[in-house]
Amino acid sequence: MVAVRGLEKRIGRQEILRSVDLDVAVGETLAIIGRSGAGKSVLLKHLIGLMRPDTGEIWIEGQNIIGMSERALATIRQKIGILFQGAALFDSMTVEENIAFPLREAGERNPKALRDKVSEMLEVVELEGQEKKMPVSLSGGMKKRVGLARSIIRRPSCILYDEPTSGLDPVVSDSINRLICRLQQRFGVTSIVVTHDMKSAFHVADHIAYLHEGRIYFHGTPVDLQQSSDPLLQDFLLGRSEEQGKVES
Repeated sequence: MVAVRGLEKRIGRQEILRSVDLDVAVGETLAIIGRSGAGKSVLLKHLIGLMRPDTGEIWIEGQNIIGMSERALATIRQKIGILFQGAALFDSMTVEENIAFPLREAGERNPKALRDKVSEMLEVVELEGQEKKMPVSLSGGMKKRVGLARSIIRRPSCILYDEPTSGLDPVVSDSINRLICRLQQRFGVTSIVVTHDMKSAFHVADHIAYLHEGRIYFHGTPVDLQQSSDPLLQDFLLGRSEEQGKVES
């Protein structure tokens, strides 16, 4: 579904991505983990063409999106849904209007078709009957679900999640993780999940990529990661600073 080759990005004097190579198979869920500032969200923005690299290639279903015109990119973006970290709902729109927005932008004007599609998506994210609520009256978890419903209403073949459990309590986080798994099973979508939440990564991922100082330092299964004796990976998994690791060793 997605292939990244030699991706490099510099912002000012700082190297954010350093020759990143990555493959994501059709129907797979990949979790991208790493410390703050490692380049995870920057990588995610490149995958949908919101940022352009200095060098490298990004292939989406066999098409290299680097250098594409905005019109060509728009076609690619129809295949990709994205759940932003803060859900990015429109405050002035109801839940129904927020979810229907991508369909309206695509030219759908039939009120019944819009209502039916919104109702289906609300059922998928378990928010039936919430159509008329405004974002201000929603909890953090509900906002994430509405944002997710909006991202999948056009049935993309790939969904990008930017910190889907950020700011949520453990119970709500677990429900979001279960929803990510359910969407993968129900629609066969490819999912790429950027997260700091290791419980979430181990719950949803088929493979995990650890991004360190702009490079893919580790790529493997959750079991491979848990069983690794690499000190850098162990420090991250245990939430241990380098100084603490030196003292203990």
